[in-house]
Amino acid sequence: MTKTIFIATTEPYSGKSIIALGIVNMLLAKARKVGYFKPIINDDPKVKKDVDIETIVQHFGLPIAYEDTYAFTRKKAMRQMEGENRSDLINTVIRKVKKLEESYDFTVIEGSDYLGEGTAFEFETNVTIAKNLNAPVVLVISGENKTTAEIVNTAQTVLRNFKSREVQVLAVVANKVKKNMLEDVKQLLGVHFTNGVILAVIPEDKNLGNPTMKEIYEQVGGKLLFGQNQLTNQVDNFVTGAMHLPHFLDHIIENVLIVTPGDRGDIIIGALHAGLSVNYPKIAGIVLTAGIEPEEPVMRLLNGLQSVLPIISVKEGTFHTTALLGSIKSRISADNSKKIQLAISTFEKYVDVKALDEKIVTFKPEGITPHMFQYQLAKRAKTSIKHIVLPEGNEDRILKAAARLINQELVELTLLGNPAEVAVSIKRLGINLDLNRIRIIDPVNSEHFEEYAATLCELRKAKNLTLEGARDLMSDVSYFGTMMVYKGHADGMVSGALHTTQHTIRPALQFVKTKPGISTVSSVFFMCLPDRVSVFGDCAVNPDPTAEQLAEIAISSAESSLSFGIEPRIAMLSYSSGTSGEGVDVEKVRLATQIVKQKRPDLKVEGPIQYDAAVDPVVGKQKMPNSEVAGQASVLIFPDLNTGNNTYKAVQRETGALAIGPMLQGLNKPINDLSRGCTVDDVFNTVIITAIQAQDN
Repeated sequence: MTKTIFIATTEPYSGKSIIALGIVNMLLAKARKVGYFKPIINDDPKVKKDVDIETIVQHFGLPIAYEDTYAFTRKKAMRQMEGENRSDLINTVIRKVKKLEESYDFTVIEGSDYLGEGTAFEFETNVTIAKNLNAPVVLVISGENKTTAEIVNTAQTVLRNFKSREVQVLAVVANKVKKNMLEDVKQLLGVHFTNGVILAVIPEDKNLGNPTMKEIYEQVGGKLLFGQNQLTNQVDNFVTGAMHLPHFLDHIIENVLIVTPGDRGDIIIGALHAGLSVNYPKIAGIVLTAGIEPEEPVMRLLNGLQSVLPIISVKEGTFHTTALLGSIKSRISADNSKKIQLAISTFEKYVDVKALDEKIVTFKPEGITPHMFQYQLAKRAKTSIKHIVLPEGNEDRILKAAARLINQELVELTLLGNPAEVAVSIKRLGINLDLNRIRIIDPVNSEHFEEYAATLCELRKAKNLTLEGARDLMSDVSYFGTMMVYKGHADGMVSGALHTTQHTIRPALQFVKTKPGISTVSSVFFMCLPDRVSVFGDCAVNPDPTAEQLAEIAISSAESSLSFGIEPRIAMLSYSSGTSGEGVDVEKVRLATQIVKQKRPDLKVEGPIQYDAAVDPVVGKQKMPNSEVAGQASVLIFPDLNTGNNTYKAVQRETGALAIGPMLQGLNKPINDLSRGCTVDDVFNTVIITAIQAQDN
């Protein structure tokens, strides 16, 4: 049984880090512990840590010490080879990998980078390591600056070399292929590789291959004058600002880096204004050359602005700086989550993940980890793309989450708000959100406004709502968004980043209504703890539910748990366990438990039970030794909102758990509420669970 996979290439900057990120992400959907190893790294870790190792370990939170992720630096490996100590090198690598295998379900090994001197020995070393570890290989071939024939010939040659040494090749990935060559490369690779090798062709993508302003700053050196918070800006082009301002403005293109002498205050100010204008493309930053910083009046102006593009001052001249910029290669780094997410989604889009998964995964998962849960959410959302409306369309967190959702092709989105204002916000934030891939609707100017108002008037006529009153309500984004869902013009709605829970869900309670047989709308949080995912309910809606309502909340929460792949074992929480306590509050929980057992005898439920007895196997066995739930509860039902809301927040803050939700239960159509303190991740995850609820509907 294999517990390793080796990612190999034959040249620098092939993009194998995309494959490494994709495979680790794929494995974590099934394995609890995944290791990562790079036999040979380029730099002395005391001076500079390896970019790939840092990115993989930090992004996925792998519990592995840095010294366990590599065997040799390039310099040390070359000395080993020159001294004919090749066997010692291989033995050291094998020993370190075998040590990882003892602690991890699976280990991903990434071959060397082919950067710097001494690359001649690297291919042979990679082949030898893979062979001695008996690790199947994924080959990554760069298509950058190559013809179709060159890509196919390279793939054939490399595959032949690995097979001649009896190394199993699982997949061949042609990366960075020009878009107009994709089909030709696919067809020719398919003709030449008919022996079960998985083939993938990934197009070149400037969003992955081009550097950020941070990488520019690190490569050119110099002094960062402004724009520390915008160093993630991507640089797709650069232009020299050496002409008069009106002519220069005509040369501004998307994500351009402007290179100009530091005394050109007109270019600097003109560029900053162009960066704010919706009539000009986004500017990535400015590099000032010749060691000249802007004069005092210009610096005073810049210091008084709320937001300034990254501006770097360098000593070198314009010609030298421009030449250096043209040679900079980008690497995916740990601090660039945007590129990491794009790399993973690119892998999933162009590589046959299911086929690769079947070839390498030989174990079955036990339980569900937070990463498994989130991976399954994204995978499930993609099976049937749903249309979600976001009423708070001009809010920064909403826009950032929208960019991630659209770029990962998880949902279709409509944003409510003034289209011009939303466009300005997108540019100000510097996010990659294509306006052609989303809908932006200003409610009062919508073609459906009068239709929606008339429908609301009809639905609420028993409450004496007039048409004029319906128009007033329909100008509210919560009412408009909810009506979109009611009318089937959207599949679900997520709001609450700027509005209260009451404001968000009131329209849904008024005319979306509850499902048949359900009288209580409630909520759950999916609490992604380090080693499991638990369902907490109700933590957002019902202040003091009755026993009957509490039972309904428990049943709804169990069904939500099942729907999202978590086996429900329900703990009805109280301040006492079993028959040990008395009091009105305990009796309410005891009665609620009995109602659940009567209505749903198929569900495993225990109550009243204390939190520690519900989740701790040792305490659970001591307090309730015969219980099917004690010590292993997955659905925790709190007796009131005060307890539930405080507990979920305490667990979230003290353990670092990710809380996904609240997800509302019981409504006819999915409407979900955000906390006003929500993060971009909260918005992202809530939209996904809303889309999945819409699939179930």
